[in-house]
Amino acid sequence: MHEIEQVMLADKPDADPPDPGAVKKLKRKNYERELRKLQVKLCHLQDWVKRTGARIIIVFEGRDAAGKGGTIKAITERVSPRVFRVVALPAPTDRQKTQIFIQRYIEHFPAAGEIVIFDRSWYNRAGVERVMGFCNETEYRRFLDLCPRIERFIVDGGTQLIKFWLEVGKQEQKRRFLARIEDPLRQWKLSAMDLESYGRWYEFSKARDAMFAATDTDDAPWNVVRSDDKRRARLNCIARLIHLIPFKEQKREAVILPKRSKDKAYDDALRKKHFVPERY
Repeated sequence: MHEIEQVMLADKPDADPPDPGAVKKLKRKNYERELRKLQVKLCHLQDWVKRTGARIIIVFEGRDAAGKGGTIKAITERVSPRVFRVVALPAPTDRQKTQIFIQRYIEHFPAAGEIVIFDRSWYNRAGVERVMGFCNETEYRRFLDLCPRIERFIVDGGTQLIKFWLEVGKQEQKRRFLARIEDPLRQWKLSAMDLESYGRWYEFSKARDAMFAATDTDDAPWNVVRSDDKRRARLNCIARLIHLIPFKEQKREAVILPKRSKDKAYDDALRKKHFVPERY
């Protein structure tokens, strides 16, 4: 039984999530200490990916305000963007709407020595497009049928595919939406689509369950991370990611800084001319 099945059987379908007040929040000091340890391991993972030419795809899905962006930032903030590439595609263009559905995602797939992180992915079809009516019933059913076969093709081709679903509770999502409304630094995160999805909690719950039933496979199982506490979610997600990738720490050669050349009457006046005035 996959982990996702264990999670879904633990709760009744569409049951209200636990009160977020019952979730013990992780203290910042403890979070930062553990995050640093995990980020060091991500740097070792990066070295291994570069040296072995591995190809890895990480998919992040979940409800709006589930914490996908913050989790992705925690993964990528200490590694190279040339190895860990984040892909967050906008709505498809008129031309892309005429393509095979997954086509615009495939062009972003990793080459050797790359990890591509999809902040939302082809699973839009099973979630927002399904609930909001952006695809018809035939397109939706065809996606659920073809998706496992496409993912098997990806995995058989030598690319590791890891799928995360961040599960936020109803009350915690409401709290985060209200915080976005009130905070001018977060208002950009709140769109008309977010508000529409907020009112369709149970429609999205049913779409999620159908998606899990059709696409939780041996080739690409779902990994569910509870995200009412964002800090715990980030740590649990990174720890799971490290566990799923069988990498080995790579030995690094000792680095010695070379001597700098002599200035030979170098004139620094031109560079100083362009300095920005210091106001702080």
